[in-house]
Amino acid sequence: AAMEVYLNLGAEHKFELSAGLLIYTDGSRSFATLHEVRKEPGGGAPYLAEGQPLTTAFLRTLAEGLGSRTRPEILPARVLVRTPDLLVWWSPAKHRPMFFSPQAAPDQTLNGKQFPHPALVFKLAGRELYVRALDTNERPSATTYLKTAPYWNVGQDGRVCQGSMRVPEGNSVASFDGWENAFFRSEFTHVLGAVRLTKHPQGFLGLWKGLAGSRKRFPVEFLTDARQSLAEFVTEG
Repeated sequence: AAMEVYLNLGAEHKFELSAGLLIYTDGSRSFATLHEVRKEPGGGAPYLAEGQPLTTAFLRTLAEGLGSRTRPEILPARVLVRTPDLLVWWSPAKHRPMFFSPQAAPDQTLNGKQFPHPALVFKLAGRELYVRALDTNERPSATTYLKTAPYWNVGQDGRVCQGSMRVPEGNSVASFDGWENAFFRSEFTHVLGAVRLTKHPQGFLGLWKGLAGSRKRFPVEFLTDARQSLAEFVTEG
């Protein structure tokens, strides 16, 4: 019999089984076929008709039905990429305050000081935040090679350990400033994995101690190579 499903959509809706997907695999490769659901005359049990190859049009329609359609938005100049699940933007070099946990940086004289920061590229994939740095203060292109963001709480792949970050509710284009501010308003607490954050001879704390209160630009010669282009950063994962 047809399955009835009721959703809280403000009105009662009745859903009926209309098609099925079959996935075949040999352990290393796989493919799928789409089968129309038919019924025997007289109200018999439904059955799957012969399979048809999947089409891009069907997958697009399916994604829209599952709520993956992106509503039209005006993109600010800082936005680099926008898809239903991905938001990538760049942030020009600027001065910002930083905060460090007392366990990781006992010298609390750094807390709340203004520091120069390099230009950055942020990626929001679902609810995961990633960040890379730029050695030039300009909008990057697909072939721009990125630098490692010189911050604790950031892993080798650029993923941010959010910890107690107070992040925005959504991931719309309008939310990117909120994500960026949440990153810098949280405490930097620890090195995340085996990542070289800076070329500075005194390491991470030496870099930021030398920059506390400085009105100069961030010294990009202390950035390390992420060995990744912007295009690779966008598509990774």
